[in-house]
Amino acid sequence: MSDTRDTTAYMGGINSLGFDRAPADTRVVVAMSGGVDSSVTAALLKEEGYDVVGITLQLYDHGVAVQKKGSCCAGQDIHDARRVAGALGIPHYVLDYESRFKNQVMEEFADSYIKGETPIPCVRCNQTVKFKDLLHTARDLGADCMATGHYVQRVVADDGKARLVRGNDSGKDQSYFLFATTQEQMNFLRFPLGAMDKTATRECAERFGLSVADKPDSQDICFVPEGRYVDVIERLRPGALEPGDIVDVDGNVLGTHDGIVKYTIGQRRGLGVGGTTEPLYVVKLNPAEKQVIVGPKEALLIRAIGVKDVNWIGETVPEDGLEVIAKIRSTRPGVPATLFLDGARAHLVLNTPEAGVAPGQAAVFYDGDRVLGGGWIDQAESVDPRLSAA
Repeated sequence: MSDTRDTTAYMGGINSLGFDRAPADTRVVVAMSGGVDSSVTAALLKEEGYDVVGITLQLYDHGVAVQKKGSCCAGQDIHDARRVAGALGIPHYVLDYESRFKNQVMEEFADSYIKGETPIPCVRCNQTVKFKDLLHTARDLGADCMATGHYVQRVVADDGKARLVRGNDSGKDQSYFLFATTQEQMNFLRFPLGAMDKTATRECAERFGLSVADKPDSQDICFVPEGRYVDVIERLRPGALEPGDIVDVDGNVLGTHDGIVKYTIGQRRGLGVGGTTEPLYVVKLNPAEKQVIVGPKEALLIRAIGVKDVNWIGETVPEDGLEVIAKIRSTRPGVPATLFLDGARAHLVLNTPEAGVAPGQAAVFYDGDRVLGGGWIDQAESVDPRLSAA
């Protein structure tokens, strides 16, 4: 897919960002992580003539992690963002959000694992630091809107409200990670890459001659180098790794472990138990008893899910429920389900039981490609009667 954005001169009327003025009179702050996506976002908007200001966040500084390529907001990435801004001729600011990031994202990340959950810190970062604190900063700079390099689309409905829609590139769609975006935030945000695919983005980067054109995508959580999340937890919460028992679904002790944070729902390898006739999987974590509960594959199946802290940007949900497509893991397709909503809490009944549902993950609700909202999984009702709600 090639770049099809309109770069013709402004001829009056509504510009491409939805404002009734010339691009030169429209200030847009671009959140620049130092990667190819946000760099191309800034370049495209600059090419259209907008008053572009780049902002990069200094979120952490953990020694060797800062030297790691492919982790956003580390030292090398700040340098890359600065180089791109210089090449584009736009103002660029680096803001020290390290304490905010630690308090709002990293601390919760550690506590969540200790509670037997599997957190998604990227969602929390978008929800707090980026789409709350940074958005306020953008307004303080006189921005009319803020743009990011996310692969999602923003569609304005007939009622004038902006809707969050999946990105055109299904392999890069990031709508799952933006479910917590509020209506007010949606009205201020723009996603110029939403209709593009990654190939087109890299082609644009090459056309603009950007130094990050061939920079690899980030694979790890930015503050967890090499995926060693247990090291981060031990540093943030010394002594949090407590030993306990590995038990089966009937309560029989099969072995011991040295910390439930080292286990996740659905894990099969590295359990450290033997002598069984069938493969065992982690089916539940019980932090109160320091237990890792294992069982057969069918014990992973979940038929209903409890969801807390729901951000809802759809219409009213009927009392008898709403048919939705629910995405309960970022790497899995959505599944049909019935949603029951009660304020900031939801109950999700799956049409077909699903495996690998983990508390701490997100459940995101869709109507076709449109995001209706989402929240955090805190209960999972198993098809196995021996496993109570977790």
